[in-house]
Amino acid sequence: MNSLWLNENCLPQFPSLHGEHKTDVLIIGGGLCGILCANEMKKLGVDYTLVEAERICRGTSGNTTAKITSQHSFIYNTITKKYGSQAAEKYYTSNEKAIEEYTRLCKSIDCCFERKDNYIYTLSDEKKLEDEMKALEKFGARARLVPSASALPFDVLGAIEFPLQAQFDPIALVSALVPGMKIYENTRVLGFDGKYYYGRNFRITADKVIVATHFPVFNKHGLFSMKLYQHRSYVIALKNAARLDGMYLDENEKGLSFRNHGQYLLLGGGSHRTGKQGGNLRELRETARRLYPESEEAFHWAAQDCMSLDGLPYIGQYSKSTPDLFVATGFNKWGMTLSMVSALILKDLIFGKINDYADIFSPSRSMLHPQLMINGFETAVSMLTPTRPRCPHLGCALKWNKDEHSWDCSCHGSRLDKSGKVIEGPANGRSEASQ
Repeated sequence: MNSLWLNENCLPQFPSLHGEHKTDVLIIGGGLCGILCANEMKKLGVDYTLVEAERICRGTSGNTTAKITSQHSFIYNTITKKYGSQAAEKYYTSNEKAIEEYTRLCKSIDCCFERKDNYIYTLSDEKKLEDEMKALEKFGARARLVPSASALPFDVLGAIEFPLQAQFDPIALVSALVPGMKIYENTRVLGFDGKYYYGRNFRITADKVIVATHFPVFNKHGLFSMKLYQHRSYVIALKNAARLDGMYLDENEKGLSFRNHGQYLLLGGGSHRTGKQGGNLRELRETARRLYPESEEAFHWAAQDCMSLDGLPYIGQYSKSTPDLFVATGFNKWGMTLSMVSALILKDLIFGKINDYADIFSPSRSMLHPQLMINGFETAVSMLTPTRPRCPHLGCALKWNKDEHSWDCSCHGSRLDKSGKVIEGPANGRSEASQ
């Protein structure tokens, strides 16, 4: 089930790390976020080391629709109501700066980077459009309300357009960045003891550490197992389908996503909480047959995204008790843009510089949101379910996913194959799974 990006590109391989190692900045996690952090360190001439548990960019970064945008569904009204218009403006500006940084970075790299207008549409709730526009108008965002989305094969009640957003091929970008980088693959960090970060065959000492592992790997700090849950969504690449004039997404979490890449139309959707029932690929294929009956499926893949309590990612100090440990996670399906936001913020924080946007992304901000109760309830139910196998992360019950042939955990989103081997974290051990 390789994505279009991984099928078209061949990433270089890197050796594993063995023995004792020392570095100024250790980056744990070789997805796009970790690679961009390493790129910032490399530009500054900093002694850094990046370690990846398996192969770089084989997780969520390689299984994305690859949109770079500041328009993360109707998030600005949500931020304004929770934190005020100034916080919403900071979120917008930090993401716009990330788009401009990508524009500079991709200028000399062939990674299919294109500036495209982005549209969030609604099929059912015009008031959401109005409320989002009011929030955007308060700080002068470049956005406009449009009455229709004529490129789509169905009618909508309206949409909000963000001009000059972007799309790209993330694996082509990474393939161009990583040659010469100090990267070790198949090097899984299992823990730290206050002095060393260690795995089965190595120990690393570092002055500063960035954890960019999708779901944070250290359970004893930061309470991330309470602050995060995971969602799965699906993409099919269609031949002989429509050519669109931009990128499109339904504001409804269970809605559809559209964008073109070369000869393909990328149709996304089927979203559901990991470990729960959802639309999966069957729903997308039925939709494709209905909307584009002449089309032909060329590729299909699935992505898994970490969702935060309040819709904003956690970027900054891992916890108040770990001043030299930093984290970037909870990107809420917007990992392409927020990976760059993270790299720019963490670069400043590591060197003790003030960053204008760091406060709104602080991992230590309040956890008092309704989603915390939902996460707690889901964990309690799963813990009390007297079935085997159990997730090796924190012991929740696993459920068999007949569509993807995996054991899935609805607590924190770990996925294991039928033999008990971990496919998706945060679990890093084995389960007694069998099917």
